[in-house]
Amino acid sequence: MKKNQWQRRSFLGLCGAMCAPMALAQAYPNQPIRLMVPWPPGGGVDTTARMLVEPLGRKLGQPMVIDNRAGAGGNIGTEMAARAKPDGYNLLMGSISPNAINVHLYPKLPFDLIKDFTPIAFVSALPIFLVVPANSPFHSVSDVLAYAQRNPNKLTYGSGGVGSSQHLAGVQFMGITKTELLHVPYKGTAPAEADLMAGHVSLMLDTATCIPFVKSGKLRALAVASSKRNPALPNVPTFDEQGVPNLYASSWYGLMGPAGMPAALVQQLNSATNEVLRSPELLTRMNELGAEVGGGSPEEFAQFIQSEIHRYADIVKKSGARME
Repeated sequence: MKKNQWQRRSFLGLCGAMCAPMALAQAYPNQPIRLMVPWPPGGGVDTTARMLVEPLGRKLGQPMVIDNRAGAGGNIGTEMAARAKPDGYNLLMGSISPNAINVHLYPKLPFDLIKDFTPIAFVSALPIFLVVPANSPFHSVSDVLAYAQRNPNKLTYGSGGVGSSQHLAGVQFMGITKTELLHVPYKGTAPAEADLMAGHVSLMLDTATCIPFVKSGKLRALAVASSKRNPALPNVPTFDEQGVPNLYASSWYGLMGPAGMPAALVQQLNSATNEVLRSPELLTRMNELGAEVGGGSPEEFAQFIQSEIHRYADIVKKSGARME
């Protein structure tokens, strides 16, 4: 074989070996992307996921399909996402309970919060509201406190489950106000809200998914657990304004994937998500929901998750809650 022919074949072989992976990476995505939602339809995680998938799918050029796998406080679907192939086609709508709280609640999780996941982008946070049924006799935080202080454990508060952000907001509320309420956990936010509207529980410290029910008159919002009023319900005062200081609670959501995702895919998904989060379309929908829009780098999201894991260690301990 002549020297120039050998050199040409060697060059083509080297190019084939190097260019094939590059071509595959550039082709992503070339099929639908599954987004695992480890909660039932209707709650904050599912609502946020459904707001994100359509515009993000358009941005990426492939549809995103939601896969609801509820159970065990979000652990079942979260474990499935952790064990999925890290090819960018199996993503997770991460959230506060399975990705920050449950490690303090369960004696052993089937996944490692840090080692088994790839943080991609912080999506949003929903502040917690104190809400009561429309026919409730309570019209302010003071009304609730006056009754609760006279009648320990007579008021019931619903939540999306033991260790949920709603449950632990209730723990914070009781700790700050020195009251005792009876916790009633449900298998998700939607059934808890349904029972609240029916008057089967006294109140909820609910995520902003309650806002449509407040606006339609089915629920009454008494306070928001943030440092300032929420634009979606501007007439609802903060806890600070009503003499209950430092009660700040929210439920957050973010896009994640299994550990080992290629850096190029993570960056592509992060960039696309940030673009979508800045779009007028999604900003309008997020504002209507009362959500605080996220964004930022994967590294910033990873640091935030670690800070939340640390913050909730003491709150869960105070709650006394444990799951077997």
